[in-house]
Amino acid sequence: MIPPAESLVKYDNPVVISKSTDRKSPKVRPLKVSPQQLLDSTPVPPPPKPKSACTDSTKQEDQEILNAILPPREWLYGNQLWVQQVSSAPCTRTDVIHLEELLDTKLLQMQARQTGICPVRRELYSQCFDELIRQVTINCAERGLLLVRVREEIQMTLAAYQTLYESSVAFGMRKALQAEQGKSDTEKRIADLENEKHELQKQLNERTAQCDAMERNEQEKRQIEEKKHAEEMQLLKRTNQQLKAQLEGIITPKK
Repeated sequence: MIPPAESLVKYDNPVVISKSTDRKSPKVRPLKVSPQQLLDSTPVPPPPKPKSACTDSTKQEDQEILNAILPPREWLYGNQLWVQQVSSAPCTRTDVIHLEELLDTKLLQMQARQTGICPVRRELYSQCFDELIRQVTINCAERGLLLVRVREEIQMTLAAYQTLYESSVAFGMRKALQAEQGKSDTEKRIADLENEKHELQKQLNERTAQCDAMERNEQEKRQIEEKKHAEEMQLLKRTNQQLKAQLEGIITPKK
């Protein structure tokens, strides 16, 4: 396992923890005491606790709170288990200034974007906030726990917005695909209608040409019929004139 990357949170030096932790404690031979000795013995007051015991217990309690807020980092290197706990050393104003400078340096080194969504910038600011929680927790554990609640609320809100963003992106992609599919279907429908239009236009042109040809044929036939009729009329008129002349010649007596 690769050791964890450098973080803005201040940690203690890593410690090696051996895997063989199931060592049995050596057996202690019980001490035999007679009843007479128990009766003759007087209670001995316990030795006074040293002044540093209270301080050690406070440090231990603070370390447990820090470990609960920021769990220790563990990794395997070879056959050894390394553990690195969060530092419980109190901070100063210089540490805060150094943290700000380190944050700016990391933002430049990792080329974090200044605006918009940037996972790198978000991770660095999250580490900076964890370091501020560590510094506050050392001075006041209750204030540090309250800041942890604020951190969890922010993370939950960001997770909700991220889920909403991902669902909206997925919805937009589905709508885009549906629109693209509908566009292709519409384009195909338009092409089919255009082909049908061309086919119908072709049939219309053919029918129009046929109608024109039929009209021309009928007009020619009508002209021929009219000419023939006119010739027949002229022939009948001449025949009538001849017959009329002959009839008048027959009826009129000769002088």
